[in-house]
Amino acid sequence: MSRLPVSRRGFSRREFLASAAAGATLIMLHPFSARAAANQAHLRIMETTDIHVNLLPYDYYADKANDTMGLSRTASLIDAVRKEAANSMLIDNGDLLQGSPMGDYIAYEKGMKDGDLHPVMKGMNLLGYECSTLGNHEFNYGLSFLDKVLAGANFPFVCANLIRGTTLATNPRDDKLYLKPYVILDRKIKDGSGAEQPIRIGVIGFVPPQIMVWDLKNLEGNVQTRDIVEAAKAWVPQIREEGADIVIALSHSGIDIKQGDKMENASFFVAGVEGIDAVFTGHQHLVFPGKKDFQALTGVDTEKGTLQGKPAVMGGFWGSHMGLIDLLLERDGSKWRVVSATSEARPIYERVDNKNKATVGDDKRIIAALEQDHEATLAYVRRPVGKTSAPLYSYFALVADDPSVQIVNQAQTWYLKDILKSTEWKDVPLLSAAAPFKAGGRNGADYYTDVPAGDIAIKNVADLYLYPNTVRAVEITGADVKEWLEMSAGIFNHIEPGKADQPLINTDFPSYNFDVIDGVSYRIDLSQPPKYDAKGGVANAGSNRIIDLKFDGKPIDPAAKFVVATNNYRAGGGGNFPDINASKIIYEAPDTNRDVIVRFVISEGTINPSADDNWSFAPLPGTSVVFETGPGAKDFITDVKSLKIEPDGEGEAGFAKYRITL
Repeated sequence: MSRLPVSRRGFSRREFLASAAAGATLIMLHPFSARAAANQAHLRIMETTDIHVNLLPYDYYADKANDTMGLSRTASLIDAVRKEAANSMLIDNGDLLQGSPMGDYIAYEKGMKDGDLHPVMKGMNLLGYECSTLGNHEFNYGLSFLDKVLAGANFPFVCANLIRGTTLATNPRDDKLYLKPYVILDRKIKDGSGAEQPIRIGVIGFVPPQIMVWDLKNLEGNVQTRDIVEAAKAWVPQIREEGADIVIALSHSGIDIKQGDKMENASFFVAGVEGIDAVFTGHQHLVFPGKKDFQALTGVDTEKGTLQGKPAVMGGFWGSHMGLIDLLLERDGSKWRVVSATSEARPIYERVDNKNKATVGDDKRIIAALEQDHEATLAYVRRPVGKTSAPLYSYFALVADDPSVQIVNQAQTWYLKDILKSTEWKDVPLLSAAAPFKAGGRNGADYYTDVPAGDIAIKNVADLYLYPNTVRAVEITGADVKEWLEMSAGIFNHIEPGKADQPLINTDFPSYNFDVIDGVSYRIDLSQPPKYDAKGGVANAGSNRIIDLKFDGKPIDPAAKFVVATNNYRAGGGGNFPDINASKIIYEAPDTNRDVIVRFVISEGTINPSADDNWSFAPLPGTSVVFETGPGAKDFITDVKSLKIEPDGEGEAGFAKYRITL
């Protein structure tokens, strides 16, 4: 199988088509197809999820081909999968419209007019999707944009917990929903004898209720959300009443067994709703079933792929996997029912000799359809906006003050200082909070910022700041600053003094919640347990990891007022940081954080992104810790002056392992 060519100019249509020949695929019938009797039928349901406009195997941030991603690769599995079963259908689980520079190019540069066909819909229409639901990132560009995109789909979108307006009805069935809560697909299905029989398949969808926090600016006053499980319990009986033989849930919501109101990751409890036969999950960018994720959760079978006994699947992210649920159905009178099920997440690549190797080629239809969008996106991301005097990288962003976070904080401070100078907050000290988005390994060993010294293009700024968040300013106290940092410090495990090679990073804590606050200096005492857990709950109330917290060289006054530059996600309560919510917002900027960085770079001409080492770990004699980062870290290890870091061999899945002596 040929690899996609790598060049600074990307690949042309001719090169792309020439390199996109799919490898031979062994077709084997699923056991359900082989054994289905005359009154039985095998139905295979294929899922994609969290595509995030990664339609081609190309990383626009790095400006090179990437074998781990791309709907065109996932699409090449579809024909093979369909041949393995007498009956199949293809669905998607949301987060389609934002997440790669192609999505930003369409939203910000090209725009969507009535009648335009979004690249995502070009691809999905070609592949014959039957249904999709909405993900939380569908709302990043506003409802008008979303409406224009959905108008181009040749298949329905469903969502049972997104309400038009601001009022929730007493009975969820009386909600004025933004989309249909469900559809019933009337299809023909071949039974074991080859005869066609009618079947009615109900499909219901859900979005995380947290969109009202994450995209408050776009949604406030226009829509409202309801708890996922509450909506499921209300609507599923109606789907059954209308004659659905089976019901599948498209739950753009991850897997967690801790129940609560308006859960973000509610798929486990969706599976427990009577009347639902199978659950398609997503949102967490993980793989289910599998050997790595969700191993310790009661009621979750990571080998069989079940949640509370119901078949479920999570097909990775960016097209990395095709999620598959196979149902053996049996006809009981005039109705079908599920008698057995299997689940798998089929990858588009494998690790061979510590390298990613494609296991499938590309669907040429997708490549041809997206040629112009691909070339336009390349031109968009390569546009220079300034220069950097030093490299920008995030390999050590979780263990030391970092240049990729430093530049974001510099830009946010520069932007808000000018805005606030004529307001009542002109004399209030201005701080800035930012987190490393491409760090921590959530999306693989290559998922780190790595921008060489020299020209900075839009692709590099997008690499520094992945999301189209908008700038916010919050007013808080010195005591709030400390608690903000205590929450951030929860990313580190509790370290025992005097012990060697302890794991440093809590992998359940996302890197985008590890805020560094510039304008103050502080140290983190790892011998103390974390005060807050990854979800913002108090874990150890008496713990104080943040020590030597100073402003202007003096211990911070807990009662003093500060303005902190951040983004709409954090300021609106995203991440559940203690007492950081919309009530603290004093300024809502119309500009995205990414645009602010571009303007800052343009205004400076040449930026100096060197980290100022305003935070560090407190010394722990005789103690060492280990962590994993991307393999590119080896080129920058000597740049980190505040720590003693040394290589410690290879980690898993292409990561490199390092040791820190504290």
